[in-house]
Amino acid sequence: MRRGRGRLGLGLLLLGLWTAPAVAEPRVVVTIKPVHALVAQIMAGVGSPTLLVNGLASPHTYALRPSEARALNAADVFVRMSDTVEPFTVRILRSLPPTVMVVTLQEAPRLKLLKRRDLLPAFERHVHDRAGHGHRHTHRAGPGDAIDGHAWLDPDNAIIMVDRIAEALSSRYPDHGASFAANAAMLRSRLEALGAELDHELKPIAGRPYIIFHDATQYLERRYGLNVVGSISVSPEIPASGKRLTELRRKIAELGAVCVFAEPQFDRRLVDNLIEGTRARSGTLDPEGGRLEPGPGLYFALMRQLAGDLKSCLASPA
Repeated sequence: MRRGRGRLGLGLLLLGLWTAPAVAEPRVVVTIKPVHALVAQIMAGVGSPTLLVNGLASPHTYALRPSEARALNAADVFVRMSDTVEPFTVRILRSLPPTVMVVTLQEAPRLKLLKRRDLLPAFERHVHDRAGHGHRHTHRAGPGDAIDGHAWLDPDNAIIMVDRIAEALSSRYPDHGASFAANAAMLRSRLEALGAELDHELKPIAGRPYIIFHDATQYLERRYGLNVVGSISVSPEIPASGKRLTELRRKIAELGAVCVFAEPQFDRRLVDNLIEGTRARSGTLDPEGGRLEPGPGLYFALMRQLAGDLKSCLASPA
């Protein structure tokens, strides 16, 4: 009789395990690699976020595939930077169901935001004067200002973004709140150490003038006192004209630009043609991590790669 009861109890237990609802993995979708890396670290041990803009694709010109649109509609949380960094998300947000929590990191409280430097001649005069007088200005732009959305390139901003991501995930998945908080605390500590590491790495080249492909790195410049003196184009969507390239060639000589940096998503021959006949060297900066494999460690790899690429091109020849 006891054996029968034991079998019955075991059967009921197995039936309960069989019919218990499985805990679904969090469905989190992230736009770009640097932000995806931060989200992945915060979600460690809980789940893995889905990345939209992969490989060398640029978020500025990205077009969402139907399968990605479906994944977004089925997501619990959607994390992006801003309208300007990922313009393809503007239209998508209008059609997302109310069940999707949208986290726009540019709106995170305490984030240090900078205005876009849209007028190239004014931009170049401003940074040249700033470099000459050693000033470093930061400000929070007003409601009507156009904001440069590449805020992740300052590790201090990345710490603030981590806080916002952890807060949003904990709100959406309260059962995992303790894990998110612990992961975020460790990540903040590592980001603080990274900021100090880059201070040491970039200090020797802080005063050396250079030109960038498009105006995407001013957060890095402001954080570490770097001396950018111009950009080839205002943005990836606006190609440089022949007149613009002639002006830049003259500025390379006038401002003593040591390097002109390309980006991996765009044709490097433009930079090679620009520096031909000048003393400037060419390099590559990858502010969105296009050349890197996505994953939890990408943000740290990205920032160290940027520092290394700057140093290798800007350091004085032996």
